[in-house]
Amino acid sequence: MLELYLMREQRERVSGKPPCVHMPEGPCFDRLFAALPFEPTDDQLCAIEDIGCDMAAPRPMDRMVLGDVGTGKTIVAAFALAIVADSGTQALMMGPTEVLAQQYASSLGPLLDQSGVSWGLLCASTPREKRQRLLALLASGDLCVLFGTHALLESDVVCKSCTLVVIDEEQRFGVGQRDLLRAKGLNPDYLSLTATPIPRSLALALYGATTLSYVRQKPGSAAGRTTSVVGFRQRGVAYDAALEACRRGEQAYVVCPLVGKKRPQEAVRPSRSRGGHPDSFEEQEPEPYIDSDYDMLDDNPKAAEAEAAFLQAKTFSEYTVGLLHGRMKPAEKREVMERFRAGDIDVLVSTTVIEVGVDVANATVMIVEDADRFGLAQLHQLRGRIGRGKKPGRAFLVASSSDAEAMKRLSAMERTEDGFELAEFDLSFRREGDILGNRQHGASSLKLVNIVRDRAVVEAAHADALEIVSDNPGIGSEELAVLRHELAAVFPPAQTGADPVCSQ
Repeated sequence: MLELYLMREQRERVSGKPPCVHMPEGPCFDRLFAALPFEPTDDQLCAIEDIGCDMAAPRPMDRMVLGDVGTGKTIVAAFALAIVADSGTQALMMGPTEVLAQQYASSLGPLLDQSGVSWGLLCASTPREKRQRLLALLASGDLCVLFGTHALLESDVVCKSCTLVVIDEEQRFGVGQRDLLRAKGLNPDYLSLTATPIPRSLALALYGATTLSYVRQKPGSAAGRTTSVVGFRQRGVAYDAALEACRRGEQAYVVCPLVGKKRPQEAVRPSRSRGGHPDSFEEQEPEPYIDSDYDMLDDNPKAAEAEAAFLQAKTFSEYTVGLLHGRMKPAEKREVMERFRAGDIDVLVSTTVIEVGVDVANATVMIVEDADRFGLAQLHQLRGRIGRGKKPGRAFLVASSSDAEAMKRLSAMERTEDGFELAEFDLSFRREGDILGNRQHGASSLKLVNIVRDRAVVEAAHADALEIVSDNPGIGSEELAVLRHELAAVFPPAQTGADPVCSQ
């Protein structure tokens, strides 16, 4: 029923709106290939081919590119932008943070320039005059690609002919925000990227009719990293490694989830006797709950400032310590990151705001305090900020809890660098809503199905639902009568605007 609901919802979204049929592999596309400073991986080439076929089809594309940290998903998206340029239309590409949006400008901008594709960058901090110029160029059709943050969702951002929207870190946006961006075009192709690895079974359950491209190989020859889990009393080992890196002229991150926020006091849960009735109460260890800076909105930034001041005065007194957290103004964040990239800051104390879009090759050590309060996907994202260049990285996960389950979960980070394997392991501990953040699951929350254990059921349901919505003549309407009744009860027509099962 969930798969049918998701597929039907997608069909209704595009019904009666003719899409743009793009022509792949035009001059801009070819120039982009020639401008690449590296050889694309086989996975990247397959994803680019998938996207080209989708965009050339007489139906709107709805594709997600799933790739681990550093697999080059953004470059894959750049070829979709080039296809749009060759079609003489426009594209919008949105990221969740200004840091990430600026990364598009610095990494993709020069490649688009060499390919003959005009582009701009729009953020909340964009000066008024520059913003007005960008919006005028967009409305006239003279600007092909506009990168940005949530600023792209404003009502005055109007395209002459938007035929593609790209959303990076897709899981960071709500359904309404994604729909607002899609509404900037008549029926645009939709491409989403995520560096939060998702097992196939979970992706099918969450996204229904969305087609998937997996990018697992990493381009180039990055040095990589090692990961060590240390107890709170042994954390000095981690800080000694950071000091040694600073002496070598390298840089370090200290990620602080605490920032003045204590562990949530979870309500006591009843334990059950053999008869299944609650007969006593016991405290339960709260599960990890920090998925992004959104989960830290109530934090006191003064605590982060105090932590940075302490490290500056005591541990790193001979070096420069900087501070970055989600409640700073965009201009302040930008200034800190520019100083860190330039090497003016040796140690950056930060919250999860560095999870995406931060690429400083000289940063080789990361210390994550209270690491047991994070999900494995978030820890994997964080450690992906080091070891991206020629210098190997070392990540230290400082556990504030000695709980056996917490240590078992963290030890998985030492065993593997495969984000998809980690996501599946985390999924077995935390369920699907926690993996992607509790602002994402909504209708797709499954009460009885275990995504890891029942993956065969999920994939079979997906295949069956796809057969039904494909108007298979072998399936009669009488066979769907019971299913139609159940769907109306679980997903009322008022919720979707129509009968959730396609008409026969």
